Amino acid sequence: MRKLYFLLPGTDNKFACGGLWAELKTLELARNICNADVVTYRQRESGKLFLDDILSEKQEDTIFVMSWGFDISRLVSKLRGQNVVYHAHSAGYKFNLPPDIPIITVSRNTLGYWGQLAPNSLIYYLPNQISEEFQNLHLPRDIDILVQARKSSTYLLKMLVPALQKKYQVFVVNSYIPDLPGLFNRAKVYLYDSAEYWAQQSVSEGFGLQPMEAMACGCHVFSSVNGGLSDYLDPGFNCQKIAGYSLEYDMQRISVALNRENKITFPEHFLAEYRQKNIIDKMQVILQELNEFFDHRQKYTSNIPQLTPMRLAQLQIQRVFSKVKKKMNR
Repeated sequence: MRKLYFLLPGTDNKFACGGLWAELKTLELARNICNADVVTYRQRESGKLFLDDILSEKQEDTIFVMSWGFDISRLVSKLRGQNVVYHAHSAGYKFNLPPDIPIITVSRNTLGYWGQLAPNSLIYYLPNQISEEFQNLHLPRDIDILVQARKSSTYLLKMLVPALQKKYQVFVVNSYIPDLPGLFNRAKVYLYDSAEYWAQQSVSEGFGLQPMEAMACGCHVFSSVNGGLSDYLDPGFNCQKIAGYSLEYDMQRISVALNRENKITFPEHFLAEYRQKNIIDKMQVILQELNEFFDHRQKYTSNIPQLTPMRLAQLQIQRVFSKVKKKMNR
């Protein structure tokens, strides 16, 4: 197995976000299979490797794992000739990748995006991990409604939450919570609405960890179903769609959920896909195939026609010409 270098702009508070934590967690899982290290490229950090230093030496038995969407185009240019993989969280960054860069997606939503955009690339699906600490402890719940302020819509924060606060115990999370599993186990209902946020960013919700973590802890979840959330949310069955037609209808459905006995337990097979064992097993297969691919790439070049704008235009002309020819031959 080649060594993995996980490329990150930095790891301090300046870059703190769900994508950073997910990438660092993936690195730790990868260490169960092969050697793996963090490599920063925007800033030097004590005790961590720096990309420019590594590239000054010849790299053959390594694979560089890119993930920071806004930096991908620049990194692709900088890493030309190296073994490179794109670990895709969100979709919609408006860049293309050559077929010699395999893609690992964290959601089926992103899998489909790259399946259309990069039909000649190797593409894999490896979901993010839901840690074992996220589970239903079956404790008394003293919070009626829990809300994640970050990424929430204006409607949720300015209309729905104030209306709910008049009737229920509502806890709005707007800072770091050290014991998130404990907080989820105190809440009856969890609200998450990120569609507006991601529309403004012009990229997709990559995975949406917190609604699944809340579900694993036994919360009734009301959520948007944009992007990666559509992988696992099933409105009417394991969740409810938030922002459903009117404020009054949301209030009505949340009231029903609060008055229902809190006996939400998901079957083990639902969560098993996102637990550590399954992810390590899948990662083992994916990394084996990636190593075989990079061995192959040393001997062969890509020879499958790509769907470039010019080729798509040519195919469109051929299609129109074929239709005209059929009509003329009638």
